[in-house]
Amino acid sequence: MKDYSDIIDLPRPVSKKHPRMGRLERAAQFAPYAALGGYEELIAEYTKAIEKQQDQADTRKKAENVR
Repeated sequence: MKDYSDIIDLPRPVSKKHPRMGRLERAAQFAPYAALGGYEELIAEYTKAIEKQQDQADTRKKAENVR
């Protein structure tokens, strides 16, 4: 395996074409974004539907126990 001793102390390359990017611009590249638009709303709808089913099942069980 190469130990990189031949390049470890070389200066970092600097582009003459592209100016160095500022911290805020660089940070914006890594900011979170909603890759799946509408996903949160879909999960909320699904959760409500499951809760409604569970409530209906609980209501049926209570009605059967009353009889």
